[in-house]
Amino acid sequence: MILYPAIDIRDGKAVRLIQGDYDRETAYDDDPVVAAHRWADGGARWLHVVDLDGARAGEPLNLEHVRRIVAAVNVPVQLGGGLRDSKKIEDAISSGAERVVLGTAALRDPEMAAAIAGAHGDRVVASVDARSGKVAAEGWTESSDLGTAEVVAALSERGIRRFVYTPVDVDGLMEGPDLDSLREVAKATDSELIYSGGVGSLEDLRSLTDLGVDNLGGVIVGMALYEGRFSVAEAQAALEEG
Repeated sequence: MILYPAIDIRDGKAVRLIQGDYDRETAYDDDPVVAAHRWADGGARWLHVVDLDGARAGEPLNLEHVRRIVAAVNVPVQLGGGLRDSKKIEDAISSGAERVVLGTAALRDPEMAAAIAGAHGDRVVASVDARSGKVAAEGWTESSDLGTAEVVAALSERGIRRFVYTPVDVDGLMEGPDLDSLREVAKATDSELIYSGGVGSLEDLRSLTDLGVDNLGGVIVGMALYEGRFSVAEAQAALEEG
């Protein structure tokens, strides 16, 4: 299982949000490249980069920072935020992103998501964020009546082979992952899952590996790394113990 240190970019800085709330933001680095260097130097195998400005605007706004990150570190980047059509996907890939993450676009236009997945294969990831078991969209600012597991199952049938799953209710709190909802989502697909949300300790990471979810391939961690709860190396080791 792979650790994905998170770099969320807003107003040119590396920040973290609590429960997806843009009004509950903490800025950690004035330049996201500083964060990228820290995680890469610590042994990260991937970086999970989110363009928060782009997620709200509906189009990527921080691709120049992505280019700078890709140029600065020899670690593949998984990029999300505002990638809502094939042109924006191409722009993201041209910026150096190894994988592109579809959020709102995958929910609102599953056929387009399927077409993009058909064109780019394993480089396409669908991000499914949930509040109280229902899917949230538009950079976490809108909720829906769609059940998380049913959305994952439907997108899997359309050819999506990798998902990022975030229960927003626990995100940024560092009070533990939502294991029950992860279990339910995992049952809905054979595709790979990358979990995000609530990790605050090495024991939290071990609890994810102990679930025995065969298709759980990675864990995204942000706040706990920025707050120094553990290092990248310690986290990766914990994920490999299971």
